[in-house]
Amino acid sequence: MTQLNSNDASIAPNPAKIARRGQDLYNRSIRAQVETRENLGKIIAIDLNTGNYEIDDNLLEATDRLQSQFPNAIIWAERIGFNAVYAVGGSLTKVDIS
Repeated sequence: MTQLNSNDASIAPNPAKIARRGQDLYNRSIRAQVETRENLGKIIAIDLNTGNYEIDDNLLEATDRLQSQFPNAIIWAERIGFNAVYAVGGSLTKVDIS
């Protein structure tokens, strides 16, 4: 588990706010630390209240570990180095991490 300091202690469980907060937190504070060749394609689950996160090959494993530590977590997930966690009827697009 990794912890980040967060000025925003809590957010309301609104889907649009969750998406904005998750993308902002990942891009601003976490992405540079985790987007490595070793993590490419893995799932990152982020608690939007605390900034803590877990990385795993499996979405449920990452979210379960995070939720066991933070039962009230509001979780946002990303696939590291890709534009989506899963693709349904399409394909995932790899982003450049060089």
